[in-house]
Amino acid sequence: MNSWKKISSLLTTAALLFGCLGTAAADPATNAGTATASVSGKHITILHTNDTHAHVVASDKEMGFAKLAGIIDQYRASNPNTLLLDDGDTVHGTTFATLVNGESIVKVINKLHYDAMVPGNHEFNYGWKHLVELSKGIQFPVLSANIKQTDGKRLFEPYVIKEVDGVKIGIIGLTTPETAYKTNPKNVEGIQFTDPAAEAKAAVDEIRSKVDVVVVLGHLGQDASSKGTSLKVVKEVPGIDIFIDGHSHTVLEKGLAADNGTLIASAGEYTKYLGVVDLWVDGGKVIQKQAKLIDSTQAAGVKPNADIAALIASIQKDQESILKEVVIQTSVDLEGAREKVRASETNLGDLLTDAMRDVTGADAALTNGGGIRASIKAGTVTKGDIITVLPFGNQIVTLKVKGSDIQAALENGTASYPEPSGGFPQVSGISFKIDTSAAKGSRVHSVLIGGKALDPEATYTLATNDFTAVGGDQYTMFAKYPQAGMFGSLDEALIRYMQNVGSASLKVQADGRIQEAKADGNASVPATQPVSSAPTATPAPTPVPAPVQEKPQAVSTPAAKPFPAKPAPAKTQAAKPQQASAPAQAANSHVYVVKSGDTLYDISRKHGITWQQLQKLNKLKNPHRIYPGQKLNLPA
Repeated sequence: MNSWKKISSLLTTAALLFGCLGTAAADPATNAGTATASVSGKHITILHTNDTHAHVVASDKEMGFAKLAGIIDQYRASNPNTLLLDDGDTVHGTTFATLVNGESIVKVINKLHYDAMVPGNHEFNYGWKHLVELSKGIQFPVLSANIKQTDGKRLFEPYVIKEVDGVKIGIIGLTTPETAYKTNPKNVEGIQFTDPAAEAKAAVDEIRSKVDVVVVLGHLGQDASSKGTSLKVVKEVPGIDIFIDGHSHTVLEKGLAADNGTLIASAGEYTKYLGVVDLWVDGGKVIQKQAKLIDSTQAAGVKPNADIAALIASIQKDQESILKEVVIQTSVDLEGAREKVRASETNLGDLLTDAMRDVTGADAALTNGGGIRASIKAGTVTKGDIITVLPFGNQIVTLKVKGSDIQAALENGTASYPEPSGGFPQVSGISFKIDTSAAKGSRVHSVLIGGKALDPEATYTLATNDFTAVGGDQYTMFAKYPQAGMFGSLDEALIRYMQNVGSASLKVQADGRIQEAKADGNASVPATQPVSSAPTATPAPTPVPAPVQEKPQAVSTPAAKPFPAKPAPAKTQAAKPQQASAPAQAANSHVYVVKSGDTLYDISRKHGITWQQLQKLNKLKNPHRIYPGQKLNLPA
């Protein structure tokens, strides 16, 4: 996020805004700004969070929920006219939440005593029926005006009216219609997401005469690629005083003065900020309003709330024995940052899709970059690290897909490139190029599968996740294909694969499977962000997966449920040859020139031998290090 470049300006104002926050006599309300001394009327403070994604534990830049609670305590002590609102994407995102399907987060937010929340798209990752069950345990209103069952009945109340010191505040909830494809579509079967602007207008018209202040709690965001944005709603709907925004993880340090006099506020992501909106109401009207953000630097002197900290620690203790299990050691960072995996090939994306192809024996693998939620630092890698990277519990499935639909899938995933998109494809067994000068839908070219040109009419076995397989992230071209097999969860496959190939094979950077190049053949540039610890002057080492017929090493994790037997691979243009019975002699060899994206294992599969036989035939000291342009002897 670019917001961290603005820390210096935040620090400049910190002394004025929160200089005394850490003291017992702190009065955050008096630090609301210059308007406090000159404006009459009742002072209301709205505190807000959004897109916390279950980041309950403090880190270098994330305050965590106990710290947030400490700040909230001081605001409430200073100004009893304080509301606390949450703008969604709250009950899912880290192991703290996903190991118990969000129930742990419900316990925490109940103790923070929120006044209302709206479901974000990730609230539906456990399925809408489970969300309804969770909402029954939430001790404050869950609001959304535009989520309806197929019979037209709303899933949640559209709004609530709160009275604060005689001031009536109407709070309307809106959820992004993108939820229909930004969670597994099966999670939202039986419900629909109607137009946010239309529902907001109806709700504002209904309550405007009954309240002094209208607040919209809208998990909509401001991404240019989104249709129902907060900007669109406030432009089309007059009468909204405050719009608390989420979904796009936008940081608005002083809010945004938008159309129709609405103030839009948004507090970034992951508890990096607490949002604060101060408003003054006199004669039934808002006469002054302003927004700001509080970060960990400004709140350095605030003590975490002891009760919240104890609750979090208790839940963590129950989970720690599972999460601390060591998977492997890595000597390099594995890149999974949001802005990287949604706009470029990364070494972690390569590793994950290699694992998917390894466990399935598929011709190719594709997963959406938005499903990778964190990086892995060099050093000890635990099961908890893996689950943090892949918190959604997605299952790996195979589909028998026509080449034309693979082409369409790549076009879909790269339509926004170089702008980040959750659907950006991380791939294995596939290489392709993107011509950004071409029209969307016609940008992807030079597609290879297994080193051979994509045949639009051929059928390929594709490994993907159950989210994209049913049309998630607009991969609708996959939805018509029945599952050919299911092979366990992404995190289980990645754990087993990492242990199987060993630490040495993790010394990789993204290896050029995706490149940016004009279709006329001009020089190409990798569509990737290099890993800082990897060498840049020499080709990156490529991993050599163990043959798929070998059993992986034992994993010290709970046993996975059995999966259906793997179906026999369909015949494709790049059909898998039979295994050779013995190494050939170099004297009878042909020559293969290594291409970008090749691994020794891939080459061996194409030519009907094992990678160990290729290593022996070519006297390779380190089978993990092959490079583009290298000549390898092959059996005659």
